[in-house]
Amino acid sequence: MPSRDCNPVRIPPTDWYRSFSAAGLRHPAVHGPLGHWLKLEGSLTRALQLKCRESFRVDILQEGFARPTLEEARTLSIPVRQNAWVREVCLKGDDTPWVLARTIIPLVTLAGRGRRLRNLGRRPLGAYLFSNPEWQRGPFETGLCHRSCNAQPVAARRSRFFSGSHSLLVGEYFLPTLTAGDPGTL
Repeated sequence: MPSRDCNPVRIPPTDWYRSFSAAGLRHPAVHGPLGHWLKLEGSLTRALQLKCRESFRVDILQEGFARPTLEEARTLSIPVRQNAWVREVCLKGDDTPWVLARTIIPLVTLAGRGRRLRNLGRRPLGAYLFSNPEWQRGPFETGLCHRSCNAQPVAARRSRFFSGSHSLLVGEYFLPTLTAGDPGTL
């Protein structure tokens, strides 16, 4: 039973699947309106900006050096106890929270030109990555979230971005407000 202490701006624990189809076998509802966002190619930031009627905003929830989860460290092939730059933000359209995002940037990626990644402020990470052709996105994984209340994300997607030998991990967690009002909404 979900807890009464729900913080919708908290990223819930998530089970990751190597494909959208595999996640869909576990939770067929991801094939509904949310499926469009989970499979969207290109910049999610740009797609969200186009969905807005008035304004798009990035709110920083937390940012700084922290230890990634064991699973995140393994995905990035970094030592389990090594800190990384961890950035969590809420992407809002027309003052409505739509997406929570968590980025893990290994220390080695922050060297040289990668130092800029620590100073994005309220600028969307996607704007930086997609305006720099040296960064390439790897394949998506689809995540099913363990929610503590209905306001938290049901599903997520994540991918690694690569620039030479450097990489970072971006997870995007879709809040129910993103598809509110769409037929067949989760």
